[in-house]
Amino acid sequence: MIGTEAISRVIGKDVYDQSGDKIGSASEVYLDDESGQPEWVTVRTGLFGTKESFVPLQGADLSGDGLRVPVSKAQVKDAPRVDTDGHLSPQEEEELYRYYGLGSGTSMTDTTVGRVDTDTTTTTGTAGTAGMAAGTAGTTTGTAGMAAGTSGRTDRDGDGVYDDVQGGAVGRDTSGPTTDDAMTRSEERLSVGTRTEQAGVARLRKYVVSENVTETVPVSREEVRVQREPITDANAGQAYDGPAISEEEHEVTLHAERPVVEKEAVPVERIRLDKETVTDTVQVDETVRKEEIEVDGPGTTDRRV
Repeated sequence: MIGTEAISRVIGKDVYDQSGDKIGSASEVYLDDESGQPEWVTVRTGLFGTKESFVPLQGADLSGDGLRVPVSKAQVKDAPRVDTDGHLSPQEEEELYRYYGLGSGTSMTDTTVGRVDTDTTTTTGTAGTAGMAAGTAGTTTGTAGMAAGTSGRTDRDGDGVYDDVQGGAVGRDTSGPTTDDAMTRSEERLSVGTRTEQAGVARLRKYVVSENVTETVPVSREEVRVQREPITDANAGQAYDGPAISEEEHEVTLHAERPVVEKEAVPVERIRLDKETVTDTVQVDETVRKEEIEVDGPGTTDRRV
């Protein structure tokens, strides 16, 4: 089980599914406000790590290689889209637990991001302004602003109007005494960048092979050739030297050339690895959301703006 003391070691680790396939990298750990224990981790996925998905820490295991979670990579890819704004409402957490088939979790309280400050692990409040969340139990201190903090409403732009509507509160785009007569339409914009990562390793390796080499070399040899000379005055002395009839032997040494092979190792060339940068074009497909506004009422001609 992943405890609060392991939060600093979880963040930034590679996350692997139950089959050992890499899902992405851990971004933030969310703690249960009541128990203070880690409940969820957000994992950066996608081509450039721009998408974050919630993954349960129940049954997860942390080792030197990374964080192994008891779900599949496909489950994480298709997980419900929940904003990673530092806060999980009970409804959002219940939806995630139903999706992963883990029941209803350990509690029905809010869940917030767990951050590490030196040797002490604390939870950041989910209040719209600082100091509105009182402790990990999410209790309120009596004022309307403090109650808004623990109910999951946030004032993102500091204008005093809470952006999230829960429990019947008046939000920015809900008619009421604290709003104007305009509605804000928002849409997601796709921002694509690049990052450098290791794609492989190239190496030079030298090994020995044997091959047959055929060379032609001329060789010479001596052969015996019989020469006959008539008896003349010039050789008569040698011819009559010795007995008239006798047995004799005469030897002639013959020579022949044989090929002689010698081998020596000589350097022939120098080989090294070099790198060059090749630029390709990659098409990125991603789904972006946008808001559309419909006009409903008598006397309207353009129903959609």
